[in-house]
Amino acid sequence: MDRDIPIPSISVLRCFEAAAKHQSFTAAAEELGLTQSGVSRQVKELEEQIGAALFRREGRGIRLTQAGKALAKSVFSDLGRLRRTISQAVAAGETQELLTIAALPTFAARWLVPRLNDFKSGRPNLDLMIYSRTKPFDLLEQGIDVAIHFGANDWPGAKLTPLCPEDLIAVASPDLLNAHPVERKEDILRMPLLHMASRPHLWKAFQKSVPEATGRVQVGSYFDQFSLVIAAACSGMGAAILPTYLIETELASGSLVSLSSVEDGSGHNYYLATPPGDLTPPVAEFLTWIRGQVTRKVPKD
Repeated sequence: MDRDIPIPSISVLRCFEAAAKHQSFTAAAEELGLTQSGVSRQVKELEEQIGAALFRREGRGIRLTQAGKALAKSVFSDLGRLRRTISQAVAAGETQELLTIAALPTFAARWLVPRLNDFKSGRPNLDLMIYSRTKPFDLLEQGIDVAIHFGANDWPGAKLTPLCPEDLIAVASPDLLNAHPVERKEDILRMPLLHMASRPHLWKAFQKSVPEATGRVQVGSYFDQFSLVIAAACSGMGAAILPTYLIETELASGSLVSLSSVEDGSGHNYYLATPPGDLTPPVAEFLTWIRGQVTRKVPKD
């Protein structure tokens, strides 16, 4: 026979959530603006209520017990959904709808956001919340309706819909081309080269398409964001391999000149990630709209 079980207060659950996330009462206290003893007291209250230890004290630190890990997973998800509900209510009021989107920072700034006014047009009752994310995460826990993912067709706990290929090209500024004229593909490799630190293989992949080219293509300047590579290429610092979706403005204005297409051989594409279950009308509309914005679709297997 079911019996009523008292629900812990939101303050207790938030303290447990923060402590579980940081594996530290001190860090949780800093996040929540409380004292370390206040967080510890709230967690102890929760442990007494459920009758199980949630953390194991290890020297001056803490670590989740098995019971704590199981509870943390559910609390993360439940509080995430609650935050999403409250955010929708606050941002949308009685008549508005809210769509939350996560995307790669440079892709969001350079390709997605400049197009969003087109999506918003004709939808006066829809508000948007845009987040930058670089890696897969729990969509339900974070309260995200749709995320734009680049990589393999692999995002645990999410449904992936193909969006578009990456379309890489080698580019250089007009000033660099004046100093290093390009008549053949191998001439590109004689320029100073710019590299994306997380993808250092790109110039090596390009070199394979130029059998007569020799030399070390991994020398040059490295950057940890595509936005920095773009800025360096525009300044004439070197040639770069960049996704066309990120440099549409530069290609149109002539501040970067396309020199050659590049195949990196990874098979990675852009995907739309959505939580399991049925899509809400705003999400379904967004997926249809954004797929209409790309110039080339991912080939079917």
